[in-house]
Amino acid sequence: MEVIDKLAPSILSADFARLGDEVRRVEEAGADLIHFDVMDGHFVPNISIGIPVLESLRKATRLPLDAHLMISEPEKYVERFVKAGASSVSVHSEVCSDIPKIAQLIRSAGARASIGINPETPADRVLAHADRIDMILVMSVHPGFGGQEFIPSAFEKLRYIRKELERRGLALDVEIDGGVKLDNIADVKAAGANVFVSGSGIFGHGDYAQIIDEMRRTVGRTPVDLERK
Repeated sequence: MEVIDKLAPSILSADFARLGDEVRRVEEAGADLIHFDVMDGHFVPNISIGIPVLESLRKATRLPLDAHLMISEPEKYVERFVKAGASSVSVHSEVCSDIPKIAQLIRSAGARASIGINPETPADRVLAHADRIDMILVMSVHPGFGGQEFIPSAFEKLRYIRKELERRGLALDVEIDGGVKLDNIADVKAAGANVFVSGSGIFGHGDYAQIIDEMRRTVGRTPVDLERK
């Protein structure tokens, strides 16, 4: 099975005063999904948005909502996020003692299960359970704040993950989150990612349609690919 490249604007960098309009604009501009960052002030040193906002955005877009839970004890909340409209849920391996169990919890609730790893976390922590999940989320910044610079060591981690998945015949999505912009998205794809989260790289641009189109062309998306979204 072939993995398909997907562009995922992160609303952490959007204008929160008109969030619904921002999401509709990137949808019209050609985004594939919306990345929804949730922070609890405990697992990461910041607090962001939660279930009521995701539930509201579900009414504003037809795109899949990709909930990224940067929180402690995610098992208490995953079902509520799915019920609110999340199409996929990412939880962090660093706070999950039983990855297969929480992956099954997410899937049973009706969403795609994704496991995230921070820059300092070995890839094998999640690869050990790759046959039980739908996506691996690789952080290329330290989670907690938007606008950070891409950490170059993420390239080696992406290459290792994709090589291992191919060796095992697993066509998982590999999502990259942190510092992804037009000037490095081709290198990120070459290393093995196929889902590209970009916050300021998209929302910091004046013309969303232009920057999304340029990113799509850079990663080699074709008209046929777009029909398969």
